[in-house]
Amino acid sequence: MTSDHSSTHRVVVIGAGHGGGNVVALLRQYGFGGPVTLIGDEPAAPYHRPPLSKAWLKGTASAQSLALKPADFYATQNITLRLGHAAEAIDRDTRRVALADGSSIDYDTLILATGAHARPLPLANTARPNVLTLRNMADADRLKHALGAGKRLLIVGGGYIGLECAASARALGADVVVVERAARLLERVASEPIAGFLRRHHERNGVRFALGAQIETIEGEEAASAVTLVDGRRFDCDAILVGIGAAPNTTLAEGAGLACDDGITVDADCRSSDPRIFAIGDVVRRPHPLYGRSLRLESVPSAMEQAKHAAAAIAGREPPHPEVPWFWSDQYDLKLQIAGLPFDADTVVVRGDPETGSFGVYHLRGGSVVTVEAINSPPDFFAGKKLIASGKTVAPVELADPAVPLNGIVA
Repeated sequence: MTSDHSSTHRVVVIGAGHGGGNVVALLRQYGFGGPVTLIGDEPAAPYHRPPLSKAWLKGTASAQSLALKPADFYATQNITLRLGHAAEAIDRDTRRVALADGSSIDYDTLILATGAHARPLPLANTARPNVLTLRNMADADRLKHALGAGKRLLIVGGGYIGLECAASARALGADVVVVERAARLLERVASEPIAGFLRRHHERNGVRFALGAQIETIEGEEAASAVTLVDGRRFDCDAILVGIGAAPNTTLAEGAGLACDDGITVDADCRSSDPRIFAIGDVVRRPHPLYGRSLRLESVPSAMEQAKHAAAAIAGREPPHPEVPWFWSDQYDLKLQIAGLPFDADTVVVRGDPETGSFGVYHLRGGSVVTVEAINSPPDFFAGKKLIASGKTVAPVELADPAVPLNGIVA
């Protein structure tokens, strides 16, 4: 834990996403009284990012509804905002952060919450005005302007971002084609029963898929107008959305000489190889006690948990108990909720009938649940989450039988 809790101890946070926005609030909640400064390269104060692919695209969310905190929160909590300012370098010897505008900010403790950036499409000639990614509000606005009745959107990548945007684009009347290089959707992040169900649901809503496919060329003089796949298929388009994963923003950390390995490596308290520098969020690789290995998890719940650990360490509080990782995705009228990670799972149990649109998929290892995936079934999600945390051994035959109450299995 940090030893200096005086009113002059300066905490500077770089990155105003979910991690950065939450950690400054938690520092005040945990009683930290020193100066707190939040640096963000976007002009907006911290905001919720998951709605960008859904409600924001469809025009059912406002900037006010997306804000993490009310507009006056930071002033009332004596948190200094430096928005629209990118951090360029960290001098660990002088404990100073240099900003792009030529100014600098001194720190006693620094928190890096620099997030991740969209992986670029590994093709030539992708720098076109209508080849888009989705990581922030500006990206979402560009995509929003490319959608509408009769517009043709080609999505590269059958992951969560791609599928959520496909659902939103269809709601706005756009024609949607999803190109995925794997043989199925969500290959790295969801089971086959879930992926197959989502594919069928999207197809019923008019989305077309090209699976096991890769783009060979992008056509068009300035803007992209069509793509040709390696197998010869060709699709006209008005815009291309690239959603093929994200890479951690480690440039600042690497420039400062911090230990990195597909993310900034930190300890359980989110402290980096420099004890005065913490790191949280998508940029972090952190040991997870439930799995006995270091993981880099890209999710809002993970960023919030890490913010709690870092704020507790800085404020001199006991660390919170480790949480079961969880994730979610909203597509059309479907809510997918996932808890846990299926490391070394040896048994898969489907509870309920997928054709009803409400079911759970449980992954077990040695008779204990390690992951649950639930479509429109909060009871399965919450029961699975409790079973993962407890490590209790369960009978697969009971888990598969909807007639057996979940409460009895969890108890």
